[in-house]
Amino acid sequence: MSQPAYKEKNIPIPASDPLTHIREMVQACIQCGTCTGSCPNAFAMDHTPRHLWRMVLMGQIGDIFRSRTFVLCSACYYCTLRCPRGLPLTEAMAALRQIAAKENIGMHRQSIQFYKSFMDSVRRYGRVREAEFMTHYFLSMKDPFLPIKFAPLGMKLMGRRKIRLQIPLKGEGGLDAIFRKVEEIEDM
Repeated sequence: MSQPAYKEKNIPIPASDPLTHIREMVQACIQCGTCTGSCPNAFAMDHTPRHLWRMVLMGQIGDIFRSRTFVLCSACYYCTLRCPRGLPLTEAMAALRQIAAKENIGMHRQSIQFYKSFMDSVRRYGRVREAEFMTHYFLSMKDPFLPIKFAPLGMKLMGRRKIRLQIPLKGEGGLDAIFRKVEEIEDM
């Protein structure tokens, strides 16, 4: 199956543009820069939030999904709270992450798999079991060298008793019923 063209380069936006909903959310943006000035992660982003909204409005789909800006959003809601137009900017960032996850865009695969592994652990146990969570994450990434990159951090955290090795047990107090109900609601 071939990759959608917008993953590779900017193309004219078709009627079934995946950004239509997001464009409606930020249509009233006046490019004041308050979102960027409010963002605690703007220093690490390759495009500022203001620049990202401009790219959304201009339909630069390829540039948007090559960017790491929406992945670095910490959902702190500062941009939404301080926006003079009252735009739902945090929700727009989340919508971009959802599109990236749905389309399984390669450069965002690592953060998407991290999130999925984290949520699977929460769903199963009602909390995060760090060792099992990281094991599932490493296996999902299919990169034998990835655990080696994380080993020094893991040892440091274990030494400070921030994480501990636990034998995986069958879900104890899992949140599976809540997750299923949310999935039902989202499918409506």
